[in-house]
Amino acid sequence: MGKLMVWVGVAVAVTVRFVFAAMGAQERLGRRVEIVTPVTSLKRLAEGQWFKQLGLSPYAGSAYHGSPLLLALLGPMTTVGTGGQTSSRFHSSLIVFVIADLLGALLLLKMGNLVESANVYYLGKLLPDSKKSKPSVKTQVNDIRGHGKLGLGEVAALLYLVNPFTVAVCVGGTTSPVENVLVLLALYGALKGNSPLAAFGWAMSTHLSMYPAVLLIPISILMVAGPDKPQRKLFDHVNKIKTSNPKLKEKKMVGTTSTVQLQWARYRDFLLFSALWWIAILGLSAAALGGYEHLKEMLIETYGFILHVEDLSPNLGLFWYFFTEVFTHFRDFFIMVFHANILFVLVPLTIRLHHRPLFLAYVMVAITTMLKSYPSIGDAAISLGLLGLCTPELADFRFSFFVLNGYLVVAILSPSMYNLWIWRGTGNANFYFAMSLVYACVQSILIVESVGTVIRYDRNLDRLSKLPVQVDSGAQPKED
Repeated sequence: MGKLMVWVGVAVAVTVRFVFAAMGAQERLGRRVEIVTPVTSLKRLAEGQWFKQLGLSPYAGSAYHGSPLLLALLGPMTTVGTGGQTSSRFHSSLIVFVIADLLGALLLLKMGNLVESANVYYLGKLLPDSKKSKPSVKTQVNDIRGHGKLGLGEVAALLYLVNPFTVAVCVGGTTSPVENVLVLLALYGALKGNSPLAAFGWAMSTHLSMYPAVLLIPISILMVAGPDKPQRKLFDHVNKIKTSNPKLKEKKMVGTTSTVQLQWARYRDFLLFSALWWIAILGLSAAALGGYEHLKEMLIETYGFILHVEDLSPNLGLFWYFFTEVFTHFRDFFIMVFHANILFVLVPLTIRLHHRPLFLAYVMVAITTMLKSYPSIGDAAISLGLLGLCTPELADFRFSFFVLNGYLVVAILSPSMYNLWIWRGTGNANFYFAMSLVYACVQSILIVESVGTVIRYDRNLDRLSKLPVQVDSGAQPKED
């Protein structure tokens, strides 16, 4: 049943994307500031390709602010020169974005299967199990994990693939699908313990949009400690009980010396491959730009553009409105403060959620979605997809109805407020900034409540792991 629903979801998602593109939605969605940003715009990429065809730097017109590698991949698909003229061919690039979305859904599916297997294993080891123990392990696991026909992988893949936000950024002419699939590739590689794959995904995603750099800590924990699991102290408690009771003989649930050495070796390999991939990325970028002397220009026009917030056109973020009002001599200070907000929460969240690195990765992605310079709904799409991998822990989430309606309000009213302000002239910037604040509030509630729900889930596990295990005074009970 789950596989059938996934295939139906894939068919519907692909059909909807091509139908919308055939109806001309690509041109309309490509003008929406909620979908396209100065960093991810395909039209700006086409302009950079046009400069490149003229023998100039793609950054000459101050329009393109992306990677030269992305320009080499998508540039020929967006423009074609005919007699010195260029014409758009965005439908060709749509195929690339559809493939990227399908790959992202596949990675989420694989990640969900790995996480689900780990959940079953660790819960089975942690919770007391005996013929006379009440409640039984099966009942406890079902109570915590919930009942569903779809596995974690299917839920996450469908949540990402058929999400209207994902569809909009795919059809609207934005490079967000490529950036998202690279983030998912990094997390999948870390979850599998594949150092070269994780390093490639992390290095490339950071190269394209800078903000995935904060995922270095979650990826590192995934490489060393593996997928999400209950806290170590719970396993120590259960081990102590099993050691003191001869009728509960079982191997201790701790890693052997060889296993620990292997995990640290993977992390060492991850750092090594990350350095190698970065060298390769910079070398290929220099080759695409025509020499290493152009790397400085690339860094200024990509990372510098993001950090200095040079484009103050309206978007779903919080930067543009504030920096149109702030005094110039305070600008650098507040830019530093705004960007530092992402880093301030990284250390305390890592300390509290170190045993759940995949959930920590979701939290960091969601925070950057809210606090980055040029956010779009494509950033929310990947965070919601990662959220689907944590559905067992979030079964007690309390504000799902409010969050869902908050997203609907933003999706419906943002274009209306923008139209009243920019085109009709009957409103002002406060109209649209109100939608940016609503979007930030919805993201904040989603992050805070999801973290609180996971903490309550861990406390519930702590309570269940301390339930007494009853055994017969005689022989071990026979299996049914």
